[in-house]
Amino acid sequence: MTTATVPAPWLNLRRFTDARIALGRAGGSVRSETLLDFRLAHARARDAVQAPFNPAALAATFADAGIATLELTTQARDRATYLRRPDLGRRLDAAAIAALQPLRETPADVALIISDGLSALAAQRQAAATAIALHRHLTRREWTLHPLLLVPFARVKLQDEIGEILGVRHTVMLLGERPGLGSPDSLGAYFTYHPRAACTDADRNCVSNIRPAGLPPEAAATKLDLLLAESCRLAISGVQLKDIQPNSLPAPSADSHPPSCNFLRKN
Repeated sequence: MTTATVPAPWLNLRRFTDARIALGRAGGSVRSETLLDFRLAHARARDAVQAPFNPAALAATFADAGIATLELTTQARDRATYLRRPDLGRRLDAAAIAALQPLRETPADVALIISDGLSALAAQRQAAATAIALHRHLTRREWTLHPLLLVPFARVKLQDEIGEILGVRHTVMLLGERPGLGSPDSLGAYFTYHPRAACTDADRNCVSNIRPAGLPPEAAATKLDLLLAESCRLAISGVQLKDIQPNSLPAPSADSHPPSCNFLRKN
């Protein structure tokens, strides 16, 4: 039995993706390098879940951009509780509910929320750039926004309770997605039209994989802006709202393709 290292014939496609493709083999097994890379990626994903969230640092970034913030708390008091009890991350605690009451006196169109979710790494790296760009787009539309809400240990559905308390037309929530082996810092953006406690996942839309190696924050903000405008026009969100935007990915250059029409064929 051979133990020679055999590269995958489609190795040239790895430059297009962070996905674990074209791993090759050593004899009948995976290569040691591949196994070590897998273990490293798995460790990074676990670290992203357990990483601490620093809302104060985000608040300072937003202050520099002229955006007011308010920090709230859920009924999940720590990371371990948050992971074991998803229901507690869907509800504000009494102090947070009280903190929101003064905002009701000044109606606004949108409540923008940021949480660590399942990857504080994603929130720390991508949330500020995405939120600042989206804030700029929405203010250009002359939409009004409440102070940006920073909420550690929150689940997606928390936006429904917040939206119902504030009486806003839309809630937009940015939070860290469950880390993948190649994407420990991927941010997700969820929005709901007319948020209320009775809303389900079918009532909201998601723009995912927000990160430099996926959908860059500025592009994500542009997509969210257009989707929110369409949601407002039609007075809907969720499965009824379709993304009809054209594909804006740049056309690949001629030299980005392998010379052969069949990438499995040797030249």
